[in-house]
Amino acid sequence: MFGGISFANPAVLILLLLIPALGVWYYYRRRQRYATLRMPTLRGIEGIQSIRGRLRALLPILRVLAVGALIIALARPQQILEEEEVKAEGIDIAMVMDLSSSMLAEDFEPNRLEVSKRVASDFVDKREFDRVGLIVFSGEAFTQCPLTIDHDVVKTFLSQLQCGLLEDGTAIGLGLATAVNRLKESEAESKVVILLTDGVNNTGYQSPKLAAQIAQEFGIKVYTIGVGSMGETLAPVSRRSDGKFIFGIARVEIDEELLKEIADMTGGQYFRATDAESLEAIYASIDQLEKTEMEVTSFRRYKEEFHRFAFWGLIFLLLELILRYSILRTIP
Repeated sequence: MFGGISFANPAVLILLLLIPALGVWYYYRRRQRYATLRMPTLRGIEGIQSIRGRLRALLPILRVLAVGALIIALARPQQILEEEEVKAEGIDIAMVMDLSSSMLAEDFEPNRLEVSKRVASDFVDKREFDRVGLIVFSGEAFTQCPLTIDHDVVKTFLSQLQCGLLEDGTAIGLGLATAVNRLKESEAESKVVILLTDGVNNTGYQSPKLAAQIAQEFGIKVYTIGVGSMGETLAPVSRRSDGKFIFGIARVEIDEELLKEIADMTGGQYFRATDAESLEAIYASIDQLEKTEMEVTSFRRYKEEFHRFAFWGLIFLLLELILRYSILRTIP
């Protein structure tokens, strides 16, 4: 196989060894065919060679090219055209993103929300065969993007997320329940929720534990991520009448016990992200834990290429015969 070309009859290529033998045969035959003309001196015709004499040197070259091309044609060169059929057992993934005002805390650069959006977008890029949906919550929750294989749409919605559009608060149970409602009718073999929050459940009519129980009943695995550094950080503490946030020093509070319990109940895991690097590592870990099953079947087709060599072989042979028995003809 050479550059995507294979030969159906590669043993025929051994005939190419005949070409050097033909060269030797032609050399000795030429010496026997043309008699030696003895002259007292060649000074008078030194350097004189007609055009016909020069062109006759092409005849053995054309013969060699013809023989070589026809031998290659007999070996049946074929161009390999490969195809792959990929059958993927995709995973349905609902990404649940906290949009409470505390996500604007600046312990991440530039803030928790922007880093979370960027890392989540990178994660979506890696899930080539999976359906991904986006649910957002603060004091209330709604589906920003339903499950879809169009990841560009998901990434567009991610990039447009901002705090302050919903009633403020942290309704973890409501966000999880909305994701479960989206996934419960899914026919995918594996259904996953990635719930990211930086706070404590403090509002909403849905209990986080009850939402986790429902997820468990529907075979939905929940990975929970607590986002925020340890201690205190600069975060929104109130809001002005024009809608702008007022920042001050606030203590980071994450209900890790609740997030661990939700993950344990559903067969998932809890992670804590204290900076951008650890958040990236968390999504990489989830990516490894939730591998999409793929079945790849390879097909190989061949395109015959021998006709090109046969064509040129006949052209070279025909040209050599025409020249030899017409304008380059010699009389013994």
